[in-house]
Amino acid sequence: MPDRSALELPVGQGERLLLDAYQSEFRQRRAELRDRQSWKFERQQEFEELDNSWEAFCRGHWEEALRLLGEEREAHLKTAQRDRERGTAFHRVRVVEEPLTPYMQWELHALRVQSEAGKEIRVVTPAALSSLEITGPLPEVVVVGSQVLYQVVYTEAGFLDGAIRFTDAELTRRWESFIKELYEAGEDLLPYFERRVAHLSPPQPPQPKAV
Repeated sequence: MPDRSALELPVGQGERLLLDAYQSEFRQRRAELRDRQSWKFERQQEFEELDNSWEAFCRGHWEEALRLLGEEREAHLKTAQRDRERGTAFHRVRVVEEPLTPYMQWELHALRVQSEAGKEIRVVTPAALSSLEITGPLPEVVVVGSQVLYQVVYTEAGFLDGAIRFTDAELTRRWESFIKELYEAGEDLLPYFERRVAHLSPPQPPQPKAV
C-alpha cells in the first residue's frame, strides 16, 4: 500500500476539463484503446444522477427504478463484449461504507446489473484505506489505458462536473498500481450484493437536489 503522499494529485500539474469536454475525451480515448486495461476508484457515498432510474427512486418508485436498471442490461452486455474483444477491460473498485446510504443501495443494484453483464467490479470497505485517509477521503480517480489519469470532479450538490486530467507517467503508474492492488484484495460485486444488499428493504428516497 503506498503512502498518501504518493497519491497526491497536484492541481497545478493537471488540466481542468468541463463536463462536456471530459465526457467527449473519455469516450474517444476508450474507443481508441486496444489491449490496455482501465481502472476506476470510486470513493464517495452520496451522489446525484441524471438518470431515469435514479429519478424514479427519488419520486419514491423503487420497483420502477429497479425495472429501469434492468432495461440497461443489454447495453452493458454489448459494452462488456466489446471490451473483451478489444482487450480493454474496465475494472471498477467501489468503496462501500455500511450502513448503506440510500444512494449506495441504489447504486449497488445498478452495479449488480453491470456485473451480471460481465463487467469487472469489486467492493472494498473503508478499512482497506484507513492508513491513507487520516486527513480525509481519497479522490475519485480513473486511469485509462495506463496513459492518462482523471480526477473526477463533482458539484457541491453531487452532480458530475468534469475532471482534472493528469498525464504525468509516474503519477499515473502509482494510481494504477494502487487501484489494481485494491481490486485484487476486493470482493466480487455479486457475492457481496447477495450477502449484504439483496435482503434489504427499499431505502427511503432522497430529496432531489438542484443541478
